[in-house]
Amino acid sequence: MHNSTHQTQEASASISHKTSQSRIHGYESEASTMAGNTSELPEPSPYDSKRHSLDRIPSQTPSTNANIFPDPENVIEADMEKGGVAPPHPTGPPGFNPADFPDGGLEAWLVVAGGFCALFSTFGLVNCVGVFVNYYVEGPLSNYSASTVSWITSTQVFMMSGLNAVMGRLFDRYGPRWLLIIGTLVYAFGMMMLSLSTQYYQIILSQGIVSAVGMSAVFNSAMNSVMGWFFKKRAAALGLMVSGSSLGGVVLPIMMDHLIPQIGFAWTMRTLGFMFFALCGFACVTVKSRLPPRKKPFNIMDYLRPLREPAFICIILAGFFFFWGMFLPFNYIELQARQQGISPAIIPYLLPIINAVSIPGRILPGFLGDRIGRFNVMIFISGLSGVITLALWVPGKSTATTVVYGAVFGFASGGFISLLPAVVAQISDIREIGTRTGIAFFSSALGALTGSPIGGAIVNAQAGRFLGLQLFCGIVMTMSMVFFIASRTIQVGFKIAKV
Repeated sequence: MHNSTHQTQEASASISHKTSQSRIHGYESEASTMAGNTSELPEPSPYDSKRHSLDRIPSQTPSTNANIFPDPENVIEADMEKGGVAPPHPTGPPGFNPADFPDGGLEAWLVVAGGFCALFSTFGLVNCVGVFVNYYVEGPLSNYSASTVSWITSTQVFMMSGLNAVMGRLFDRYGPRWLLIIGTLVYAFGMMMLSLSTQYYQIILSQGIVSAVGMSAVFNSAMNSVMGWFFKKRAAALGLMVSGSSLGGVVLPIMMDHLIPQIGFAWTMRTLGFMFFALCGFACVTVKSRLPPRKKPFNIMDYLRPLREPAFICIILAGFFFFWGMFLPFNYIELQARQQGISPAIIPYLLPIINAVSIPGRILPGFLGDRIGRFNVMIFISGLSGVITLALWVPGKSTATTVVYGAVFGFASGGFISLLPAVVAQISDIREIGTRTGIAFFSSALGALTGSPIGGAIVNAQAGRFLGLQLFCGIVMTMSMVFFIASRTIQVGFKIAKV
């Protein structure tokens, strides 16, 4: 009897020990998605996993805050902010867990500084599209309509943002170094060719295509590199970096308005080209990726898989609708103000006013997003942009109203560029951030490509009146807010939460 009891206890202890080992290796718990004893399996590669990188890691508790808060309570494999609480000990490769992100330090802030210069040179010039349209309509392309001329700047915005789907893939595979170097050279070459252009086809080739390809490579490398250095402060870091584009939107229009009458359009473009070459050269030295390149063969499913996620679909639709309307004030506010009879002394400063106020508009939403939720802030700024357009720009007839609208719109729309990659990253695997951010910006670029020509066509159809364009602008940006609300609702429902 005693021997039997002793044998039973030993068997029980043996079973318990095996079960314990199995649970340690396979995480056989309420949160486990694995089973069996994996002690004989080799150490997993950083990028090899039988679980799709975007699948949810089920929670160890009945409810989890990791979907709600951008800073999870425990370590999440591969920076998965959309997943549940991770297993007790980290299984992801070194560098991908939230605790591995520096969130500061000299190297990280130098990346932000380099990105600031890159955004000043690229998106800063995009914020000057109204100056180009105004100059072309009154100068070398005066025999073309404003709608036709706006295809030049729309193509430029589309190529710069839309090519992110390609540049993001190259970034994931090779890192930022060669993208930055080649992009800087192509961008400078495009600006030099623009200085020699006088015909419509020459301008659209040099400004709309060649320089835009270089801009896209520089912009994408800077944007995606910063996200690899920051986790808790990601939106704030992106806001600081993207504020460079707003500063460029303040300095460059004034610079162009003063230089073109004095030294001519050609030498103004050459001056800008040399300046951008120096600033992007600084970015080439300081911008680097913290994470190793992901050398993975091309797979079309990398682009199609995110389109199966309803929350991601809502984000790219929101980006499309916002970009559909966002560049209309940048393109047409000077022409509309001139038709309205606003003082000619004020008109050249309308774009700098919009861009000056968008500097805090790009920075503050990032800091707020890290504290109260990035989706929450994005809903607010997209809704405010649409509402303020309908409430101020549509009925406004005075100089004061137009200036106030430019200031409020600049602040409200300023945070969109910095928060869009932040909300994409919040529901993405950081190892696929280039591809997924590229998809989001490509969708947005389609809106930018068609928005300004549609606005110009509306103005032509209304015999030069801008009411239809203003209504279109306000309505489509309000629709963007609706899709951000839908994305948030898919994640957490209608409850008050930090998302």
